[in-house]
Amino acid sequence: MNSKIKAIFYIIFSAFCFAWMNAFVRLAGDLPSVEKSFFRNLVAAFVAMFILWREGKGISIARENLPFHLLRSILGTIGILCNFYAVDHLVLSNASMLNKMSPFFVLIFSYFILKEKLTPFQIAAVAAAFVGSLFVVKPTLNNLDLAPSLIGLCSGIAAGGAYCMVRVLGLRGERSSVIVLFFSVFSCLSVVPWLIFHFQPLTGHQLAMLIGAGIAATGGQYGITLAYTHAPAREVSVYDYSQIIFAAGLGYLFFSQIPDHWSIVGYVLIVGAALVIFLYNNGHPPFRKHVKLDGVNQPENGA
Repeated sequence: MNSKIKAIFYIIFSAFCFAWMNAFVRLAGDLPSVEKSFFRNLVAAFVAMFILWREGKGISIARENLPFHLLRSILGTIGILCNFYAVDHLVLSNASMLNKMSPFFVLIFSYFILKEKLTPFQIAAVAAAFVGSLFVVKPTLNNLDLAPSLIGLCSGIAAGGAYCMVRVLGLRGERSSVIVLFFSVFSCLSVVPWLIFHFQPLTGHQLAMLIGAGIAATGGQYGITLAYTHAPAREVSVYDYSQIIFAAGLGYLFFSQIPDHWSIVGYVLIVGAALVIFLYNNGHPPFRKHVKLDGVNQPENGA
């Protein structure tokens, strides 16, 4: 398979895993989001260490890559905490959709950091997606879910910045396992002070659910890391929206959740904007005569 096809496979696999991660997090019940994030990242850290041990290449991080690792980890940790809070307080598909605003923020961050061009047409599509997010958030004083919805949107912003850093690290030749391990260890250590004073004991069921969330998150993390290191965001990010289908199915199966009609309008706007950006960026009709793919994004092999 060429790099682009691999990236598409990886990003759909990642979406499937992250949908299960959110379901496991919700099934873990009434636990602080910080505690849930710790166990999610602890499992990912052990898996990454095992993979690095099997590779036999050791752990080495170039000094010039360290700032990008730190930015990726800080933004990723914020994104996880916000996403887990939203998952616990919103319809599962709503929380997933707000988190899936991240590809639009990947485009924005890529414009400023990677100097990847952002055309007026793409800007309009991002604006349409933002309007769609308002239908999901429903920013009125009468909306009891307003605060969790805004926090869920913040998870998408932070995730977008984190994935942009993944792209930077991939272009700099950093291995996926090293990226995942650094992030997972950083995220675990960053919440230890809170756990020392606020740890809530787990039941056997809760522990099993959090282990499941960690395993699913590890698969999702590797999938998204490999996707963005194999191809530019503009070519594959639309496939990340398959998570909404998985999340809606799991939400209905486990929690009998059905999104309201305004949320569905928001879904259509966001996914529609993502699809239009995808077609535009890749020169599909009717955009073939209006877009010039000039190679501003780095080569598909991401290295």
